[in-house]
Amino acid sequence: MEPLSGQDPARIGGYVLHGRIGAGGMGLVYLGESEAGHLVAVKVIRPAVLDEDTRARFVSEVDSLKVVYGPCVAAFVAADAQADQPWLAVEYVAGPDLRTYVTGHGPLPLAETASLGALLAEGLGTIHEAGLLHRDLKPQNILLAEYGPKVIDFGLAVLAERRSVLTATGVVVGSVLCMPPEQARGETDLGRGADVYALGACLLYAATGHYPYTGPSWQAVALRIEDPAAEPDLTGLAPELKPVIAAMLAKDPAGRPTLGEVTGQLADVIRGLGLTPGEARRKLTARTPAVPLDIAPLPPPVDPAYTPTVVDVAADADEALGPEPEDAVPSPAAERERSAAGAGVRLTAPLRIAESLRAAYSREATF
Repeated sequence: MEPLSGQDPARIGGYVLHGRIGAGGMGLVYLGESEAGHLVAVKVIRPAVLDEDTRARFVSEVDSLKVVYGPCVAAFVAADAQADQPWLAVEYVAGPDLRTYVTGHGPLPLAETASLGALLAEGLGTIHEAGLLHRDLKPQNILLAEYGPKVIDFGLAVLAERRSVLTATGVVVGSVLCMPPEQARGETDLGRGADVYALGACLLYAATGHYPYTGPSWQAVALRIEDPAAEPDLTGLAPELKPVIAAMLAKDPAGRPTLGEVTGQLADVIRGLGLTPGEARRKLTARTPAVPLDIAPLPPPVDPAYTPTVVDVAADADEALGPEPEDAVPSPAAERERSAAGAGVRLTAPLRIAESLRAAYSREATF
């Protein structure tokens, strides 16, 4: 987790923000904490990319999460898609994403890969049963928690019956390394087989550390994915996994197995190793412990004896005089502000005086 910068908000939608846990071209993800102490991941759209199409996708993401549930899907908590800066809060998952894990620890062993695939196939099944497609499944969107994997980021998910509405004709949307041929061609009428292909690509990466197709640019990769004669690179894949993953990566969506079939075949692989699916799951989760959080404590509450209606003269003076010289002795008000900024959060005491101080300090605050 990275600390908040001077450009980051200190709170969004009632959540105190403790730091950044992710960033991308479209938005930022923060670790947030509710007033009661619940931790959430707060996704915020960057103002620079906020237009009608982006907001429509974000609204779709919120609507999607409200109807999707299951043990392998990060749960929806709250959102405001119509805010000036739209935000979405989902269950916080304390674990690395699959790409980060493989990069740092290497590919997963056979049993753990099979367990990961079976669990994710069931998770995607709950998404499909809700009438949705994920459309952008990739290692970065698979979190490895201490209790099992979680699928996140429905930024490109749309209702199945409206799946062509938010994608312009001829525009490729999604991450190309795990993209099925039909999506790479810019088709918008995608079916469930698109997510099956993407899951196969993710499992290949989990087991080997490489993707089905590579190239010097995303265009080159897309061309190889579309090419009927180009076979996926299954180098390093265990023989037990080759039949199911090769079928998942079939060029023709009709030739790919269903998610239920994927779960069954991977469970058979696990049993062939002398393990039960539950035992394989525990081997997987044992490799992905929770990520420790270094959350600074909130500032102590304002002294109750301090009357909220009293004007803070020191704060008013600081505001009128502007920034202090470097060699100046900081005022008590400035000390309180700097203490809060150092903790990475804004003063949050539920008293009117706290709001008054926050407004007075807003000009020179670095948080």
